[in-house]
Amino acid sequence: MQGSTVDNKSQIAIASEQEAAAHGHHEHPDYRMIGLYIFLISDSMTFIGFFAALLIYRAIVPVWPPAGTPELELLIPIINTAILVTSSFVMHKGQTALKNDDIKGLQTWFGITAAMGAVFIFGQGYEYFHAEFGLTTNLFSSCFFVLTGFHGLHVITGVLLILCVLWRSREEGHYSSSSHFGVEAAEIYWHFVDVIWLVLFVLVYLINN
Repeated sequence: MQGSTVDNKSQIAIASEQEAAAHGHHEHPDYRMIGLYIFLISDSMTFIGFFAALLIYRAIVPVWPPAGTPELELLIPIINTAILVTSSFVMHKGQTALKNDDIKGLQTWFGITAAMGAVFIFGQGYEYFHAEFGLTTNLFSSCFFVLTGFHGLHVITGVLLILCVLWRSREEGHYSSSSHFGVEAAEIYWHFVDVIWLVLFVLVYLINN
């Protein structure tokens, strides 16, 4: 009698686990996603430090930007901003396609996003090449190159993550509506890079002009 009761409890436990799995319920959270958010929070602290330094310099230096600093051209940065903001919406369409198990849609939209990221980097390189000041010209120029360069490194990293997703999506069944951590992580990282750029654009290009 006791053995029968134990068997019934085991069957109930197995049935509960199967039902939880069918509905996507997990006993533990996805620690990979928690790790990603912790990384992004710690990474944002670096940007916040750079932004704080820029604002402090602006507050204590009598003339900001320092005398003789050429005015920044806004055309390329505005185009880059439009590209980066738009790319976030394009990338989200890729994840939406994956939720419908549309791998081709994922590959198409992520491929477009990677191309847009590459255009952003090209635009930044063009801006650097035609800049009328260098890294060591003055305090403002140092802040400019450090901030935009550090962010540019993040854009390059984001493009590489997208390319990794595209490469791994070639394997049938690697990504699906129920298995998509790599896709979701790449998108969250890209949105983070996008938000950081908007803050940078305001502080570096708009306020200082």
